[in-house]
Amino acid sequence: MEIYLPVAEMSVHWLTILGMAAAVGYLSGLLGVGGAFLLTPLLIFYGIPPNVAVATTASHLTASSMSGAIAQWRRRAVDLKMAGVMLCGGFLGSAVGVYLFGLLHRIGQTEIVVSVGYVILLGTVGGLMLDESVRTLRAAQLGTPPPLRMRVHHNWIHGLPFKLRFKQSRLYISLVPPVALGFFVGILSSLLGVGGGFVLVPAMIYLLRMPTGVVIGTSLTQIVCVTAATTLLQSVSNFSVDIVLAAILVVGGAIGAQFGVRMASRLRGEHLRLLLALLVLAVAARLFIGLVTTPDDLYSLAVGS
Repeated sequence: MEIYLPVAEMSVHWLTILGMAAAVGYLSGLLGVGGAFLLTPLLIFYGIPPNVAVATTASHLTASSMSGAIAQWRRRAVDLKMAGVMLCGGFLGSAVGVYLFGLLHRIGQTEIVVSVGYVILLGTVGGLMLDESVRTLRAAQLGTPPPLRMRVHHNWIHGLPFKLRFKQSRLYISLVPPVALGFFVGILSSLLGVGGGFVLVPAMIYLLRMPTGVVIGTSLTQIVCVTAATTLLQSVSNFSVDIVLAAILVVGGAIGAQFGVRMASRLRGEHLRLLLALLVLAVAARLFIGLVTTPDDLYSLAVGS
C-alpha cells in the first residue's frame, strides 16, 4: 500500500519504510547509536530527497533513542551528569548546523555534502573502531594483556582546567572535552541527519575513558535531546520535516529499539564494538561507490525563470 509524502512530494510503500525504521531502531538499542548513519542513506537510496531525509530522520532518532534510553535508565546505566554537560554544547551545535544546512540547500549542494561527509566520517571512525576491536579480541584469544592504549586511564584530557567529578562514570575530568564533543555532535545531527552515536560511543570509550557499561545509555540520552532540538529547528527554519514520513519512522524505531536493548545485555562490549565498526564501514563503502560510479544520466536540463 502506498501513501503520499507531502514535503517529499512522492508516494512510497509505507511497509517498506516501517521495516527500515524498525531494523535501524533495533540497532539503536543494541549498539547505543541513533542509527541514522544507516537510515539516512537508506532513505536516500529509496528515493527520498536528501534534504527531507536528513531533516526527518532526526524525529526517528528521538523516538528510537528515547525508547532505548529509558530501558538503559531502568538498568541504572546512564550518567545523567555527563549527558547534561555534553548537551550544553549539543544545543549550540544544533543551531549552528541548522543554519549551515539551510545555506547548503539554497545553493543546491546538500546531496554532495551529505554523501562526502558520510564517507569521510564513517570511514575514519569505522576503521579506528575495527582496529581496536580486532586487537582486543585477538589479545583475549591469545590470553595476553590488551593493547597498552586500551589500558591507559589518563591522557592529555586530564590536564585541562575546569574539572568536574562524574560519580556514575568514576571520572574527574575537565568540562571542555564533553562540551566540545556535544557541540560537534550537534552540528553532525543537523548537517547529516545523524544522532552522532557512532562518534559519541568511541569518543566516550577511548577519549573520555568512560566505562563501557554506562556509555550506551549516556549516548542515547544525549541523542534524544539533541535530535529533538534539531527536528524543531529544521521544521521551523527550513520546512524540510515530512510529518507523515516522520510518523512511520517513529513507530518503527520505537518498536525495534526495545528488542535491541534486550539483545545488548547478552553480548560482550568487544563484540558490540566490532559489529558497529563493520556496519559503519559497510555504509561508507556503499556511499563511496555511489560517488565514483558513473550515473545513468550524465546531463540534465532544467527550464526556469
